[in-house]
Order: sequence, then structure tokens, then C-alpha cells
Amino acid sequence: MSLLLAPWARLSLLVVLLVAAGVCVLLYEPQRLLSEGWPPGLPMGTAVVLFAAVYGVCTAAFVPRPLLNLAAGAVFGSQAGLVAAVAGTVLGAGISFGLGRVLGQEALRPLLRGRWIQAADGQLSRHGFRSMLAVRIFPGVPFAVANYCAAVSRCGWLPFLLATAVGVVPNTAAYVIAGANASSPGSPAFLVSFGFIVVSVAGAGAVAWRKRHRLAPPRIHGAAYELTPQHPPVVTATPHGP
Repeated sequence: MSLLLAPWARLSLLVVLLVAAGVCVLLYEPQRLLSEGWPPGLPMGTAVVLFAAVYGVCTAAFVPRPLLNLAAGAVFGSQAGLVAAVAGTVLGAGISFGLGRVLGQEALRPLLRGRWIQAADGQLSRHGFRSMLAVRIFPGVPFAVANYCAAVSRCGWLPFLLATAVGVVPNTAAYVIAGANASSPGSPAFLVSFGFIVVSVAGAGAVAWRKRHRLAPPRIHGAAYELTPQHPPVVTATPHGP
């Protein structure tokens, strides 16, 4: 029993679960919703709830959110699709965060090395809501990777989930609207949503490039020899001549 509770045993279990989830995604191909749609005959409310549950499991298994957001818009339209996508996003983030926190944090925290990794961990630990909100609003970091990295940090549950629920709305809405209007790519709604996606990606890249130095702790300036502790000469009482 103690072996099962060991940090590396739990981390191995997390890896096994993620690999199994990835295999299930490859076998069942949830992206077929884009072409085949949701099974007919289900009430709208039930279909939205089930879609959100499937969405959450898929994002925890590293299925790209843009595909699922497009599917939500194509299946349910703009309004119901946005509700399903945001609910599924929060659910998937919670699943990933919980798995990473319970099964991976204790084993991975001692391995945090390097200036960039330690600085990012410090930001998530001290400013969880603000840091996660920035990650969610500006695309660039893969969704599942951000979830598991936040789980390894000391970011709290409430800031993490609240920042996720608020921060993903703009980008998710753009993809959902694009999916809902995919049959008419020349429509104003599709063009506006697609333009928002392009601008947000470009803006995220520009902001990350300009702010990259803030993640790194300040370096110690000076020559290399200044970093090496200098020891005073050793003086002995041995005579050196007459």
C-alpha cells in the first residue's frame, strides 16, 4: 500500500491514465463530430450536458480545444455551443488540475530547475488568478499543458477555475461562432470571428516576446571571476629564509 502512495508510483499512474486516454481518443475519434454532428433525437439540454462532459474528458486527454470549439458551434449554434464549450473547458481544466495535483505534484516539484521554470512556478504560486487569466486570454500555451503545469505549482483551485472560466470566453466564442457559420465562410460573422482568432494569436506572440524578460529572474552582472568566491591567502608561520 505504501508503494502505491509513493510519489513516483502516482506519477506513473498519471502517465498510464493519459496514455490510455490518448489511445481512446485515437480509437473513437471525437473529432468526427465536426463532420457527422451529434446523434439526433436527444433533447437540447441533455445534448449540451453530454457534449460538455465529452469535451472535458477530451481536453484532459490532449485533444485540441479549437477542434472541439468548432464542433460545438457546428452542432449547437453560437449560443448553446458557447455554453457547452465553456462548461466543457472548465470541466476539462478541473480534471487535468486534479489529476496533476494528486498524482504528479509531489513527484515533479523537486525537479523544477532552471530560471524560466522556477520563475513561471513562482508566478503561478503567488499570482494564480492573474497568471492563469493571462494564459487563458492570450493563446499560445497548449490548454492541457497549462493545466498540468498549474497543478504542479501551488496555484489554488478557486483562482485556477475562475480564471479559466473568465479567460477562455473570448477565444472560445470566436471558434464557436466560426464553427456555427462554417457553411457560409463569406458571412460577416465568420469573417469577424476568424479575424479575431488571427489577431489574438498575433497579439499573444507579440506580448510574449516583449514581456519574456519578466519571467526570468535578474542576472548577476559582472565578470565570471566575480561570481567565484575569493579566499584570502593562507598565511603560515613557516619561515622563508634568514
